[in-house]
Amino acid sequence: MAANATPLRDGDEALIAKQLGRLPRGLVGVGARCACGAPAVTVTLPRLPDGTPFPTLFYLTLPWVVRSVSRLEAAGEMVRFNDRLASDTEFAAAYELAHHSYLQRRALLGEVPEIVGVSVGGMPRRVKCLHALAGYSLAVRAGVCLVGDLTLEAVGWDPNVCRCSESEGVAGREPSAAAESAPTADAAVKPDGEAAENG
Repeated sequence: MAANATPLRDGDEALIAKQLGRLPRGLVGVGARCACGAPAVTVTLPRLPDGTPFPTLFYLTLPWVVRSVSRLEAAGEMVRFNDRLASDTEFAAAYELAHHSYLQRRALLGEVPEIVGVSVGGMPRRVKCLHALAGYSLAVRAGVCLVGDLTLEAVGWDPNVCRCSESEGVAGREPSAAAESAPTADAAVKPDGEAAENG
């Protein structure tokens, strides 16, 4: 399947709906799974069934990871990443490459004029949403999105260990202290063309 999606298994859609607290829209497949097999990242069409442009190709859904990333955001991790982007040219260049790779992967599912050049997470110049960047890293190999890789390392992600019991019966994200990454129903495109992050 395109864009790193693997086919849905029996029960995936219901489990994803439970993770999100709503029915998934524009679902293509699963981009990454927990060691137990639960979806950790979904792959979503760049245009939702209702016609809304949707830049978030890889959507982080595994509740314990979502909550752990929210805590990192609240603790100021995005500020630290942005400071590093401003001072480390090699880090900034790698982030820009991650942006272009994201756009190429999403284009495999179709071009949407409203979001051409718009990726997620603040790429290529800022870090705005660690959830989007962690989901990206989970869905592709390590080394493509260093900010996502470092975020997953900080929350203790291990592809061989299931920690789903830490989030039994819990859906959705904890509130983030950062207003620009506050959770919303979905990432869509604002009238000015900038992605509204999914937090």
